[in-house]
Amino acid sequence: MKRSWLIALLLVLGMAAPARAADTIKLGFNIPMTGDIPDVGESSKNAAEMLKKKINDAGGIEVGGKKYLVEFIYEDNESKAESALSTARKLITQDNVLGIVGPQSSKQAVPAAEASNDLKTPMMAPWSTNPNTTKGRPFVFRGCFLDTFQGPTAAKFATEEFKAKKAAVLYDIASDYPKGLAEDFKAAFEKINGPGSVVAFETFTTKDVDFSAQLTNIAKSGADVLFVPQYYNEVPLIVKQAKSLGFNKPVLGSDSWGSGDLMGLCGDDCKGYFFVTHYAAAGAKGKTKEFIDEYTKLYNKTPDDVAALTWDGANLMLDAVKTMPAITGDMAKDREALMKAMAGIKKFEGITGNMSYPATGDHDPIKCAVVVKIDDAGKFAFYKSVCP
Repeated sequence: MKRSWLIALLLVLGMAAPARAADTIKLGFNIPMTGDIPDVGESSKNAAEMLKKKINDAGGIEVGGKKYLVEFIYEDNESKAESALSTARKLITQDNVLGIVGPQSSKQAVPAAEASNDLKTPMMAPWSTNPNTTKGRPFVFRGCFLDTFQGPTAAKFATEEFKAKKAAVLYDIASDYPKGLAEDFKAAFEKINGPGSVVAFETFTTKDVDFSAQLTNIAKSGADVLFVPQYYNEVPLIVKQAKSLGFNKPVLGSDSWGSGDLMGLCGDDCKGYFFVTHYAAAGAKGKTKEFIDEYTKLYNKTPDDVAALTWDGANLMLDAVKTMPAITGDMAKDREALMKAMAGIKKFEGITGNMSYPATGDHDPIKCAVVVKIDDAGKFAFYKSVCP
């Protein structure tokens, strides 16, 4: 009798375990929790945890008439390209996630996207603006505008707002994101103002902290504006050194300025400057304000653009999951179905703006950019919207 009871119990437990596993949908997050830009990883995880709680507290999501809780697996890519690549492979082959959110910066997103596409696993890059992330990769999606849009937007703004006829650029030549964006800005500015109007095109290498030689050349160049498409941890060093060397013209930034603790590091030196980005927290309304208020309440800080784009990117992926016919348990089949569901989204209403993917070509959303001004209080205030 005891033996029969034990066998029955084991059978019940054996049957219950797969059922619990099947009732969970796993997404992976390939994010930089250590390395040069840990604030980017923190913002990503904060937004994801907030979303997971909201979904699971409401009972999960429904797919094919069945409810599923969501499980998020966070892996640290250390802000390194090679780590992002190995992290993508681990999430796919060992953690068996249905889809991946991240990496965020293009330096990590481009190689990780190659792995995700080769292994036929949907990947959402919320913050990567380099065209190569999605180019020729049907399993890879983007949650933001492209540098081929951002560069011309910045060039046009510099020309119109500052009446600039000459521009200078300072960028990290060893990183995909600033290199590509610097080139896009240069091409667009010289198309507007003529060949040679970018009078200084200066480079440095990742982890450099002394920019005096490059900034001396820029100060002597006669440039009316300096474009700096660098990350929040590098901008303060560049701005402070530029001012100390006598460059007192406007400094214009890119969307990478909107992440991390830019103002904590830069302070008054960055006030009054503009940068192109994805959304403006100051003065937000509707769903965007609701997100900002909830995030601020939970984490005691205003969400940056990485947090907002992560929220949108993960939500878009999960919205697509809801339209799948079913979760079959065949990972290859389910990943293929998710990719097709994401590609078929006609209009996603996000807190960083509406998104839709073109019927043909790469999965790059048609989306507007925002120019923000760092006001006297150090807040990122909406200045204008620029749409394709």
